[in-house]
Amino acid sequence: MQAMQVQRVVPNLVVADLPRAVSEHREVLGFEVLMDHGWIVTLGDAAGHQLSLMTADASAPVPPAVSVFVDDVEEALRRVRAAGLQIVHPLTDEPWGVTRFFYRDSQGSVINVGTHTSSRF
Repeated sequence: MQAMQVQRVVPNLVVADLPRAVSEHREVLGFEVLMDHGWIVTLGDAAGHQLSLMTADASAPVPPAVSVFVDDVEEALRRVRAAGLQIVHPLTDEPWGVTRFFYRDSQGSVINVGTHTSSRF
Protein backbone atom coordinates (compact mmCIF):
# COMPACT_ATOMS: atom_id res chain seq x y z
CA MET A 1 0.00 0.00 0.00
CA GLN A 2 1.33 3.43 -0.97
CA ALA A 3 2.17 5.76 1.90
CA MET A 4 -0.26 8.56 2.54
CA GLN A 5 -0.13 10.95 5.47
CA VAL A 6 -3.08 12.57 7.20
CA GLN A 7 -2.11 16.17 7.83
CA ARG A 8 -5.15 17.55 9.63
CA VAL A 9 -8.65 16.52 10.74
CA VAL A 10 -11.31 19.20 11.21
CA PRO A 11 -14.87 18.57 12.44
CA ASN A 12 -17.57 20.44 10.49
CA LEU A 13 -20.74 21.66 12.17
CA VAL A 14 -23.72 22.68 10.05
CA VAL A 15 -25.31 25.79 11.56
CA ALA A 16 -28.31 27.95 10.69
CA ASP A 17 -26.82 31.25 11.89
CA LEU A 18 -23.15 31.38 10.91
CA PRO A 19 -22.25 34.76 12.48
CA ARG A 20 -23.84 33.77 15.79
CA ALA A 21 -22.13 30.36 15.82
CA VAL A 22 -18.76 31.94 15.04
CA SER A 23 -19.21 34.47 17.84
CA GLU A 24 -20.25 31.81 20.36
CA HIS A 25 -17.38 29.43 19.61
CA ARG A 26 -14.83 32.25 19.59
CA GLU A 27 -16.07 33.44 22.99
CA VAL A 28 -16.29 30.01 24.59
CA LEU A 29 -13.24 28.30 23.06
CA GLY A 30 -10.99 31.30 22.48
CA PHE A 31 -10.53 30.43 18.80
CA GLU A 32 -9.67 32.96 16.10
CA VAL A 33 -11.04 33.04 12.56
CA LEU A 34 -8.53 31.28 10.28
CA MET A 35 -10.64 31.20 7.11
CA ASP A 36 -13.96 32.80 6.14
CA HIS A 37 -15.58 32.07 2.78
CA GLY A 38 -19.01 33.36 3.77
CA TRP A 39 -20.58 29.87 3.79
CA ILE A 40 -17.85 28.22 5.90
CA VAL A 41 -15.69 29.66 8.67
CA THR A 42 -12.78 27.75 10.16
CA LEU A 43 -11.80 28.69 13.67
CA GLY A 44 -8.60 27.65 15.41
CA ASP A 45 -5.74 28.38 17.72
CA ALA A 46 -1.95 28.55 17.57
CA ALA A 47 -1.67 24.90 18.65
CA GLY A 48 -3.45 23.73 15.47
CA HIS A 49 -6.85 22.88 16.95
CA GLN A 50 -9.61 23.66 14.47
CA LEU A 51 -13.38 23.66 14.06
CA SER A 52 -15.32 24.54 10.91
CA LEU A 53 -18.84 25.98 10.93
CA MET A 54 -20.90 25.98 7.73
CA THR A 55 -24.36 26.77 6.49
CA ALA A 56 -24.06 24.39 3.51
CA ASP A 57 -21.29 23.31 1.19
CA ALA A 58 -20.68 25.69 -1.72
CA SER A 59 -20.10 23.06 -4.40
CA ALA A 60 -21.10 19.66 -3.02
CA PRO A 61 -24.59 18.16 -2.70
CA VAL A 62 -24.26 17.43 1.04
CA PRO A 63 -22.25 18.94 3.89
CA PRO A 64 -19.46 16.74 5.28
CA ALA A 65 -19.28 15.76 8.94
CA VAL A 66 -15.50 16.04 8.95
CA SER A 67 -12.70 17.24 6.70
CA VAL A 68 -9.52 15.19 6.47
CA PHE A 69 -6.55 16.79 4.74
CA VAL A 70 -3.95 14.44 3.29
CA ASP A 71 -0.71 14.74 1.35
CA ASP A 72 -1.94 12.50 -1.52
CA VAL A 73 -5.62 12.96 -2.37
CA GLU A 74 -5.43 10.64 -5.40
CA GLU A 75 -4.18 7.80 -3.17
CA ALA A 76 -7.01 8.49 -0.73
CA LEU A 77 -9.50 8.31 -3.60
CA ARG A 78 -7.97 5.03 -4.78
CA ARG A 79 -8.38 3.59 -1.27
CA VAL A 80 -12.01 4.70 -1.04
CA ARG A 81 -12.78 3.09 -4.39
CA ALA A 82 -10.96 -0.11 -3.37
CA ALA A 83 -13.08 -0.23 -0.22
CA GLY A 84 -16.24 0.03 -2.35
CA LEU A 85 -17.49 3.18 -0.62
CA GLN A 86 -19.82 5.67 -2.29
CA ILE A 87 -18.29 8.82 -3.77
CA VAL A 88 -20.83 11.63 -3.15
CA HIS A 89 -18.71 14.51 -4.56
CA PRO A 90 -16.14 13.75 -7.26
CA LEU A 91 -12.49 14.76 -7.11
CA THR A 92 -12.67 18.48 -7.81
CA ASP A 93 -10.21 21.36 -7.97
CA GLU A 94 -12.11 23.98 -5.99
CA PRO A 95 -11.66 27.71 -6.69
CA TRP A 96 -10.51 28.35 -3.10
CA GLY A 97 -7.32 26.32 -3.55
CA VAL A 98 -8.33 22.84 -2.40
CA THR A 99 -8.59 19.59 -4.37
CA ARG A 100 -11.13 17.34 -2.68
CA PHE A 101 -13.75 14.61 -2.89
CA PHE A 102 -16.43 13.34 -0.50
CA TYR A 103 -17.29 9.76 0.35
CA ARG A 104 -20.02 8.23 2.48
CA ASP A 105 -18.81 5.65 5.00
CA SER A 106 -20.70 2.47 5.86
CA GLN A 107 -22.42 4.23 8.77
CA GLY A 108 -23.73 7.08 6.59
CA SER A 109 -21.26 9.82 7.56
CA VAL A 110 -19.95 12.04 4.76
CA ILE A 111 -16.18 12.59 4.82
CA ASN A 112 -14.45 15.41 2.90
CA VAL A 113 -10.92 14.36 1.87
CA GLY A 114 -8.72 17.04 0.41
CA THR A 115 -5.36 18.62 -0.08
CA HIS A 116 -4.37 22.26 -0.36
CA THR A 117 -3.33 23.10 -3.92
CA SER A 118 -2.48 26.72 -3.24
CA SER A 119 -1.29 28.81 -0.33
CA ARG A 120 -4.57 30.77 -0.17
CA PHE A 121 -5.60 28.95 3.05
